[in-house]
Amino acid sequence: MTDLGGTSDAVAFVGDWSGQLVATSVHAGHELRPEIAEAMVLDEAERFREEDPFTDRLAAVVPDHVVTRRSRFEADLNRPRREAVYRTPDDCWGLEVWRGGELSDELFEGSLATYDAFYDALAPRLDAVAERGPFVLLDVHSYNHRRDGADAPPAPAEENPEVNVGTGSLDHDLFGPLVERFMGDLRDASLGCGPLDARENVAFEGRNLAWWVHDRYPRVGCVLALEFKKTFMDEWSGELHPDRLRSAQLGLEAALPGLHEELGRL
Repeated sequence: MTDLGGTSDAVAFVGDWSGQLVATSVHAGHELRPEIAEAMVLDEAERFREEDPFTDRLAAVVPDHVVTRRSRFEADLNRPRREAVYRTPDDCWGLEVWRGGELSDELFEGSLATYDAFYDALAPRLDAVAERGPFVLLDVHSYNHRRDGADAPPAPAEENPEVNVGTGSLDHDLFGPLVERFMGDLRDASLGCGPLDARENVAFEGRNLAWWVHDRYPRVGCVLALEFKKTFMDEWSGELHPDRLRSAQLGLEAALPGLHEELGRL
């Protein structure tokens, strides 16, 4: 693992980044810098529910991946910079996050520094990857499907696939066959539990990280923004279901060889 000097407590890189397949899990972090933690009034369990716990373990099936430790409530790395720091409840689903109702300018600037450190560190590594040719970045997230309460029915499966593959900003003319191969391989990875329900752009199409990569590396970078439904954990208690997480890891791992093959064809 390679740490980043003064930002080593926020971002680190695993692997040698010598291949054309990498992964991120930018909402997996839960840590806060001390001054942000002191200013926060949001209940920790509620914050944990809005983060993407354990998605770092999914991203880790790709040998070359990024570890981000800070919470999205410090800096949301998947939003444009101007929207990346939640200052008021309107910025984050109506949640009361900060003592006094709004984040101070000083703390806001510190959180932007966390945001900038991530992209400043990622850019040179992806530049080197892009110089070798087309690459895929798996942008791993998760989403809640029991928002009506722990004892309420889950959201309808018709609108909530097990894996939502977001491709809203990628070059479909070039990468369309790769996307279809990946989706097919995910669905085929049933692991004895029936076909894996993987669908494209049902509720999520990918956001800032995908936009940034596709803008910086046109016709070279391909981001697949993966939203795993939180069936691998209890989103209300935070309890992990290890067997289900392992199934998700194995399903994703089974789709990696096809990505390498498709990249080899480009």
